[in-house]
Amino acid sequence: MTDLPPLDDRLAHAALASDVRVAVSEVLRETYEAARARVARKLEAGLGGVEVARLYCAAADDLLSSLWRLATETLYPAPNPTEGEKLALVAVGGYGRGVLAPFSDLDILFLRPWKSSGRSEQVTEFMLYVLWDLGLKVGAASRSIDDCLKLGRDDMTVRTALLEARFLVGDEDLAEGMMTRFREQVSKADPRPFIAAKLEERNQRQIKAGAVRYKVEPNVKDGKGGLRDLNTLFWIARSLDPASPLGASVLEALLTARERRSFEEAFDFLWRVRAHLHLTAGRAEEKLTFDLQPEVARRMGWRGRGDEPAVERFMRRYFLVARDVGALTRAMSAQLEARQQKHTLSLSRLMPNRRRRLNVEGFVVEEGRLSTTGPDVFAQDPTRLLTLFVLADRHDLDLHPEAFSAVSRSLSLVTPALRRNPVAAQAFLDVLARGQRPYRVLTLMNETGLLGRFLPEWGRIVGQTQFNMYHAYTVDEHTLQAVGIINDIMRGKLQEDHPLATEIVHRIADPEVLMLAMLLHDVGKGGNRGQLEDGAISARRACERLGIDSRRIELVVWLVRHHLALSDYAQKRDVTDPDTISAFAALVGDPERLRMLLVLTAADIRAVGPGVWNSWKGSLMRDLYGRVDALFRGEALAGPGPLEAAPDLMDRARRTGAAAQALKPDGPETQAATRIVVAASDRPGLFADLATVLAAEGADVVGARVATAPDGMALDLFEVQDGAGLPYGQAEPRRLSRLVQALENAALGRDAPAVPVDRPISARRAAFEVRPVVMIDTGASEGATVIEVSGADRPGLLADLARTLATHGISVRSAHVASFGARAVDAFYVTDDGGSPLVESVASTVALRAALESVLDQAPVLPAGRRIVPVRASTRDVSELSASSVRRKPTPLVRQGSPD
Repeated sequence: MTDLPPLDDRLAHAALASDVRVAVSEVLRETYEAARARVARKLEAGLGGVEVARLYCAAADDLLSSLWRLATETLYPAPNPTEGEKLALVAVGGYGRGVLAPFSDLDILFLRPWKSSGRSEQVTEFMLYVLWDLGLKVGAASRSIDDCLKLGRDDMTVRTALLEARFLVGDEDLAEGMMTRFREQVSKADPRPFIAAKLEERNQRQIKAGAVRYKVEPNVKDGKGGLRDLNTLFWIARSLDPASPLGASVLEALLTARERRSFEEAFDFLWRVRAHLHLTAGRAEEKLTFDLQPEVARRMGWRGRGDEPAVERFMRRYFLVARDVGALTRAMSAQLEARQQKHTLSLSRLMPNRRRRLNVEGFVVEEGRLSTTGPDVFAQDPTRLLTLFVLADRHDLDLHPEAFSAVSRSLSLVTPALRRNPVAAQAFLDVLARGQRPYRVLTLMNETGLLGRFLPEWGRIVGQTQFNMYHAYTVDEHTLQAVGIINDIMRGKLQEDHPLATEIVHRIADPEVLMLAMLLHDVGKGGNRGQLEDGAISARRACERLGIDSRRIELVVWLVRHHLALSDYAQKRDVTDPDTISAFAALVGDPERLRMLLVLTAADIRAVGPGVWNSWKGSLMRDLYGRVDALFRGEALAGPGPLEAAPDLMDRARRTGAAAQALKPDGPETQAATRIVVAASDRPGLFADLATVLAAEGADVVGARVATAPDGMALDLFEVQDGAGLPYGQAEPRRLSRLVQALENAALGRDAPAVPVDRPISARRAAFEVRPVVMIDTGASEGATVIEVSGADRPGLLADLARTLATHGISVRSAHVASFGARAVDAFYVTDDGGSPLVESVASTVALRAALESVLDQAPVLPAGRRIVPVRASTRDVSELSASSVRRKPTPLVRQGSPD
């Protein structure tokens, strides 16, 4: 095969074709794709992120330069252009900075001396059409020098783009003349409005992308701690010294050598991630979603270690880098403010400069924020590292960037002696248990790195992720939010959503124990002994170091070890069953633990992510709490059961044979799903028929309970959502009416339920491999056998399970459906046809177990055109209740599979 001729020669030959644009596009596409493929191979081989971004930029430079020469020298030549015909092509924005991701936009400026000429319009139009034919996204502008200078003075977005302007091809004197005049203009301007605009722009961008830095599906470009934050620092640096390449002189002056190194490492890491993300997605994707994370981790060379899969190790590294980016932003802001003190205005807040002392040695309020009196404050007394945050909470102050940086630079002062220092411990506990805004202050402490240094157990979960769809945040961010939620409950801010927790929280005798347990409840995640056991060990170690007395330590440890128990019992067991109440009461032991567990559980679930807490879960937990609390007081079991949920409906069903309706939520709680109740004469296969109708109508069951009255009337309650995760029928009321009627018909046996058409699951859900677990337990209830199944959630799963039970002659007395992201956990209280528990024989259940496993192992329908290799999902957030519950009998009859 002969070498291809030089690109310009090939383009000149293409220009002779009848359809010039098509011929030119074919030549450029072949050349550009080959160049990009070479860069992709270098990335795969481990080349650094910034170098890869520069190579992609170089490939684009070659493309545009060749196209420019064809347009200006062959198609629309001007051998001796007049002054007004001069033209230059300038790269601006990120492209001007000399870095590109594989599918980044090309931001270019067609620069002319004055008004547009016929030739400049022809060149511009031809080039843009060819670039669009190539499928490239182009951000193009055509301006005169005066236009550039005027817009660069008045429009901060244009100024930002021009700060990174870089000559590409054409009349170099024209381009350099514009850039020189622009830089002089910026140098003479007051930098503060521009810096304030960039900081405000960053704030608004982060609000749009997600203000929390530790969302488990982060936006690499625009999210908090992402590339745009580093770019903002570049822009500010360039505005202060426009002539300095990439603002290097300013960055060198504002950041320490260690911080500059951290800056470079973060920049390189994030560019590598972004490049791999684009190539994995095959498009300009900036969000690191679950379905893309495993492949990006593999491409970047991450491997699993022990029980921690490669994707979780990679994502933890990502979030640690994001934290470093936040620290760099604050460090640079501190130095900028120090540089601008003579102007008497704060750059980031634009408020009068004022400084007042506090009555605590070493600290002042500066610019309305808490700061220190000098660089040696912490070295003189390391306990002041903790005192700083007590004062921030007490006076409701943010940290001055200088104080934030001072803490980050003083972490070497956190020694074993300081961790055991009573003054430091008391300061820490004051913030945690008695603070006004513990979430905000502990978050600051976490972002400086102090929290993980002072509490090593905490340090091990900083940035830790769980590869599942249940938690929306990293483990540390989830926990801090949970601490903040308890504080909000104490202050009565969440009474509508958590009426019981708001009522009982002030009856808790030791709030400090509750807050310690909340802070430490997840520190065992990732341990070899399992989350609960390792968490208990770590919590004990932390409490002993803090000087907590032994009696209170035991209570903290108990809460950490059993922090999933109330949720497990409420969602996976029949709370109207006396055996369930007795078992849970025996586990809890006394009313104080019950109160603490209720508040802790409500905060834990609410902090999982938006929409996870709902009225359904609230009612289940209040019901369990009320019954156990009544048992402790020696009263009759309290709280209505499912049969009391719709008395009028039950009466109508007794007259007509069956009735169904959608219920409005009880009280003011948020309704995350539509509640539908069906009353009917019980019969074999009833529950399976109803579940099949729900699947056929596209209703995703997120919660279900079944109860049977002594007269044989059954009541089935379902919590259902539509495919978008919204309450079913909220957007289409007629669809809900149709579903209610279909359920009533199925309950009456009038219409055979249609077999649901397979619906594809989302790409995000398909990314998870969820291993099935089947447990058949004869010891959890006196009158029934409990079958608990756990596996990958999918449309129609409940219907398939229910149908399988029905075909084996098993009656469902009670059903309890819960979902934890991609994993469904369904528990069924079942009897045989005679109403007795299943025979306690392994042989008699082998066929049933195999059938249930077959349902759980059913391959999901993947989105069209997507090839997804699932990765084992983490279940460190979901306990297997059957493995830890208190039973009358010692062992389950059958257990198959293992937790992920």
